[in-house]
Amino acid sequence: MKKRTLSGQMYVYFSIIIVLSLATLGIVSYLQSSRALDRQVEQYMEQMIESAAYQTDIYLQTYELLNNAFSSNPDVRAFFDIGRNDSYEYYYYSERIKKFASQSVQSIVTLYKQLNSIYVVGLQGRAVIYDNQNFLIQETGLSDRTYQMLMQSIPSDGSIVLLDMSIRPEDQGTVVTLARKVRGAAYEPEFKGIVAIEFKLQELAKIWDRVNIGKDGYFFIMHDKGSPIYHPPFVTPDESVLGAISRHLADSADKVFVEPYNGEQRMFVARKSDYSKWTLVVSMPVKELRKPISTIRSTTLLVGMITLLLALFLAFRFGQSMLAPIRELKESMRETEKGNWQHIEEIDRTDELGGLIHSYNLMVTRLSEMIDKVYAAELQQQKDALQIQESELERHRAEFQALQLQINPHFLYNTLETINCYAIVQDSHEITEMVEAMAFMLRYSIQTNLEEITVANELNHVRNYMIILQHRIDREFEIEVVISPSLLLEKMVRLTLQPVVENIFQHAFGNGIEPHHFIRIDARKENGYFLVTVEDNGAGIPPEQLSKLQEQLSLNRLSEDQPNSGGRRGGIGLMNVHRRIQMVFGEQYGLQVESEWGKGSRFILTMPDLPDKMQI
Repeated sequence: MKKRTLSGQMYVYFSIIIVLSLATLGIVSYLQSSRALDRQVEQYMEQMIESAAYQTDIYLQTYELLNNAFSSNPDVRAFFDIGRNDSYEYYYYSERIKKFASQSVQSIVTLYKQLNSIYVVGLQGRAVIYDNQNFLIQETGLSDRTYQMLMQSIPSDGSIVLLDMSIRPEDQGTVVTLARKVRGAAYEPEFKGIVAIEFKLQELAKIWDRVNIGKDGYFFIMHDKGSPIYHPPFVTPDESVLGAISRHLADSADKVFVEPYNGEQRMFVARKSDYSKWTLVVSMPVKELRKPISTIRSTTLLVGMITLLLALFLAFRFGQSMLAPIRELKESMRETEKGNWQHIEEIDRTDELGGLIHSYNLMVTRLSEMIDKVYAAELQQQKDALQIQESELERHRAEFQALQLQINPHFLYNTLETINCYAIVQDSHEITEMVEAMAFMLRYSIQTNLEEITVANELNHVRNYMIILQHRIDREFEIEVVISPSLLLEKMVRLTLQPVVENIFQHAFGNGIEPHHFIRIDARKENGYFLVTVEDNGAGIPPEQLSKLQEQLSLNRLSEDQPNSGGRRGGIGLMNVHRRIQMVFGEQYGLQVESEWGKGSRFILTMPDLPDKMQI
């Protein structure tokens, strides 16, 4: 394997750092500026199309006002009620409509130039058509095909509709018709005719020409069904892109997207007008939009390359200046590498390297002395650590056995006294039952060997306790066990359930057991924990004593250390249960106490949910 010199490594590392720094800075700057420019361009195009759409809606609303004027004109409504063959009425009202049309159109100069034609068509087939400034009267009405197209295209609710059609074939595709159905003079529910206004799309397109959309940008309009209404004459419509625009607008009225169009990538910004239901689309080439970004990219690459070359040159010079004295130190230390603890001749230097040589000489002098001390101290430290571990293990073992062997002497004395009374007074099976229960409890309590303890074992221990207790108080009391059968073989710590039950009888039912009193034992698994709950509806714990008890549980202080810890002194108390669980499973487990004064208490034994069998 080829050796790499320190100077070469430094140069390589410096090169990597410089290249990564410049590349990261350049890429991040380029991406951020690109995104910012893209957002700015999109916002600019959206503002343009919003302005154009607004102007277009105003333009269309002007024609809507003109259509409303014709629709509400009494002569127009009366024209719809004349008979099909009534020539006099037709002539009279057509002249009045002509006069009204002439006055309305000539009063608005902009309408005069942009208007293509106005026509009033009755359901009886008679029509009056105004062509810019000329009236054409058709006695036979429109063609059947045009008449049927109008009837089918215009809604029957009286609303205005924009149609991509003309009554004359030569004007098809260059005009847009704004039409509505109108009632007669008597305002019957049925519609009697149509008022339609044709205006030139080319005049409408002049609104968009005033918006700056770049050299190769342009506007076009699409119908709500996806067909083009207006398209620039110098661009051939691309049906596939028009379909893509329709799909993009299927779920929203505003979209910005990029699609290939006529052989180049173009950005499209579309907006659907709420008034006309048209889709206005502005299109610009992506390369034109990205031209500022390309300039930024080229500038970033040029500046980055120049900076990289300069930084590499400076890194080379810096490495050489740093490594020259290090090479001198290397030559001086070769004898030391052979195991000869020799001093290095100190060079007349006042910088960090001079201090390094001086420190090395001091190190060689003291190294031999310190080696023996370090070995001795290490051995002594290991010996002390082993002794501490053994002492700690012995202490925990003694504490665990002491907790196991603690049994309430008052309970034993009272039990023995009760047994004695039964033996003297009568020869009954109760004596046998109590003695057997007492024997089971004693055997279960004094076992110190480690063995598997389950929920079922602890419940059996509680059952034996209840057998003896019922004889003592001369009253039956049943504990409600609602534990699922699938949890009876879960592992527990020995002597943790019965002390909690005993605590309830001593303190929760201190004034005697009432018929409504109960003790309920339940268990569940939750978030990796196995929880056993003992609940009662006794007297509860006073708030002051509850706070002290919870503080003792958090501090792991045994009940014997606090004589006033809620009256739970002597025997296997609540603190002993808490400590036993922690000694087996760890400090994060133990006993929790919840209580409400006068309503009862809940004791929660928290243990781990063991997936496999564990020796306890």
